[in-house]
Amino acid sequence: MDVAAILGKRELEAGNGGMAPAGQFNLLRWFSLLSLVIIGTVAIGIGTVSTRFLVSESLERDAMLSAQFIQTLALGEMRHHGLEGMDMGDVLVPHHYGMLTKDAAASRERARSEFLDHLSHVPDSLLATIFSPDRKVIWSTNPELVGQQIDDDEALDEAFESGGRISAEYQDVEEGRVEQKFLRPPKMFFIENYIPLTDEQGQVKAMVEIYKEPVDLIDRVNRGYRMIWLATVIGGLLMYFGLYWIVRRASRLLAAQQAQLVANSTYVGLGEMSSAVAHSLRNPLASIRSSAELAQEMEGPQARKCIDDIITQVDRMSAWVRDLLLCLRPLQGDSEKVEPMEAVRASLANFDQQLARSNIQVVCSDAEAPAVVSHQLLLAQVLNSVIANAIEAMPGGGCLSITATPDAGGQWLHLAIEDTGKGMSRQQEMMAFKSFYTTKQGGLGIGLIMVKQIMERFGGKASLSSREHQGTRVCLSFKVAAQDS
Repeated sequence: MDVAAILGKRELEAGNGGMAPAGQFNLLRWFSLLSLVIIGTVAIGIGTVSTRFLVSESLERDAMLSAQFIQTLALGEMRHHGLEGMDMGDVLVPHHYGMLTKDAAASRERARSEFLDHLSHVPDSLLATIFSPDRKVIWSTNPELVGQQIDDDEALDEAFESGGRISAEYQDVEEGRVEQKFLRPPKMFFIENYIPLTDEQGQVKAMVEIYKEPVDLIDRVNRGYRMIWLATVIGGLLMYFGLYWIVRRASRLLAAQQAQLVANSTYVGLGEMSSAVAHSLRNPLASIRSSAELAQEMEGPQARKCIDDIITQVDRMSAWVRDLLLCLRPLQGDSEKVEPMEAVRASLANFDQQLARSNIQVVCSDAEAPAVVSHQLLLAQVLNSVIANAIEAMPGGGCLSITATPDAGGQWLHLAIEDTGKGMSRQQEMMAFKSFYTTKQGGLGIGLIMVKQIMERFGGKASLSSREHQGTRVCLSFKVAAQDS
């Protein structure tokens, strides 16, 4: 893998908070799934509401027309037979016949007979029944129902009490209802209509109950179903594919812009790295050349010194190259539970000789700290880098203090590493975590960058505070690992 590709990958990781991304967000895939669910749900909802509205309105319209037809038919029969001032309820109830003359009784009988004949031939009728005010069947197209008393029909009671038309829709015959004894079984759903016959004062004299299986209405409703669902499906698909096309283009544009951004960041990183490497390698190369020229002319100890200088400078350049490769290499390793103070003591042990030679006193907390989320090897790299910086900041001796403090909620552990070195200025402090920035002679400025990236890789944080001639404090904040149950 070339340097540009490596830097590009590191820029992507830096753009994600220093952590290697678990997986890139696929805008097109998530939009296609979520929009399909949302548009499908909306389309189904619209289709369902529309079809229900169509059915309810159609049935309501049919019931209203049936009621108007029956009531108009009753009024027409009364006028046709010269029974002005009377109503059909009086004609249908038998006990009123005793008060009439022979001619009047004959006229009322003809009016009743013709009305019932018309009622028995209502189109799509399954059953027609007339109730008296005491809920007794006085006539029905099913003779078996005549004379029966209906006392437990809530719809019938409501129709008599309200004096208005009441409709109901049924899918199946209810076995417990006596009045649903049809002459032929319905093939599909059927409608029950209660149509009151009232006098001039609005009092209900009789109640007509008609069960209808509206074949023509059912055909129209089915056609309406098909049209509504077809329009809903086509509209939903057009909306989905239209939005999908827009988001697809947007996704491609974002991908192209992201690739361009990565490329630009890569070139910026290459420029910074090239400048740092060129600046850092110039002096060692000059020293190597001078030492080599002198070694050509000298013998004995002087030649040995020049050769040692060459080896030393080559080692310095090798260390820089190693640090650069380590900085550019993607972080590897899964998170695990780590004992932070054990890692601190192990790192301090690696610097025993340097600490003693620099006359640095170490003050390390002996209190045990909770396990944290990190990685054993990467945490050792973090601690080694911070401790090495602290030692270099105190060439004339000083104190290195390390303390671990859990937060009040027990969710975080703050590990503070403080030195009493020369410290930094405000500008140096702000630039401390910038790439290739360093205050050390011969350094590359990648140590604290690696510290920050490793800490953020495992959900932690790294911060720095410093004051000139007073020292520097680096705070490493770790997430406390969950306790094993």
